[in-house]
Amino acid sequence: MSCGYRVGGKADLVPKSVQTICIPAFGTLTTRYRLVDLLPEQIGREFIARTRFRIVKDPSAADAVLNGTITAAQAYPSVFDPTSGKATSVQVIVVLTINLLERTTGRVLYSRANYGFRENYDVAVDPHQLFDESGPAFDRLSRDLAHDVVSAIVENF
Repeated sequence: MSCGYRVGGKADLVPKSVQTICIPAFGTLTTRYRLVDLLPEQIGREFIARTRFRIVKDPSAADAVLNGTITAAQAYPSVFDPTSGKATSVQVIVVLTINLLERTTGRVLYSRANYGFRENYDVAVDPHQLFDESGPAFDRLSRDLAHDVVSAIVENF
C-alpha cells in the first residue's frame, strides 16, 4: 500500500487513451488579441517539452481538445517614482477559462474557470530610455502560465 505521495510534475492523470491534443486559438473577451495565439502556442510547446502528448493542428485528428477563453487581461501601475509620480512598475493580470475535452465522448478531462496569472514589468521613467516592456512581459507571462496549465492538467490539480 502506498501513501499517495509522488514527485511534483511527474504525475500523468490524463487517460492513457489520450495521445494527441489539439490546442486551437483561444477566444477572448479582451482587447489583448496577441494572447489569443501566444497562449496556445506556449501551452503546446510546454506539452511537447514535458509530457508524452503530441500536439496536432486538426481537432478531428486529436484525442482531446484544449479550449480556452481569455476573460480578462489588464495592466495596473504598481510602483510609482516618488519624484516624478510616474509609474515605474506595472502589473499585468490575465484570467482565462480552460477545458480539456476528450474529442470522441465530449467528456471533460480538466476544467478550470478564473485561472489567474500575474506578471510585473518595469517602465522607464526617463522618456529618452522609454522601452515598452509590455510585449516581453506578456511573453514571460505566457511561458509561465503555460507551465502552470500543463502541470495542472497532467496532475489534475
